[in-house]
Amino acid sequence: MSVISMIFVALIAALHFYIMWFEMFAWESRGPKIFASLNKDLFTPTRAMAANQGLYNGFLGAGLVWSLIIGDDMWSKNVAGFFLLCVAVAGLYGAKTVSKRILYVQTVPASLALITLAFG
Repeated sequence: MSVISMIFVALIAALHFYIMWFEMFAWESRGPKIFASLNKDLFTPTRAMAANQGLYNGFLGAGLVWSLIIGDDMWSKNVAGFFLLCVAVAGLYGAKTVSKRILYVQTVPASLALITLAFG
């Protein structure tokens, strides 16, 4: 895997670990500030749902980190490609159903990383 691909993968993994932390541990404290358009009363009843989403984001981050420590270059690229594709598809779905901003936060970086993976 090229250095530029590894940097993209590491940054996207870090983003997903941040999302995991936010959704699992800071949903009620920081959520109302980040999602100011939502009623504050929604955060406590949706805490378990957000934590579940956070766990899935943690799995994406873990898979991307795993791809960076695999010794075989082909396997490393394949695993990174799989998890980046998962991130890109999740971003497309989130952009369609929740906020267009998700397209730029998840799908665009994952797509750029996939391109560097394919051509790097």
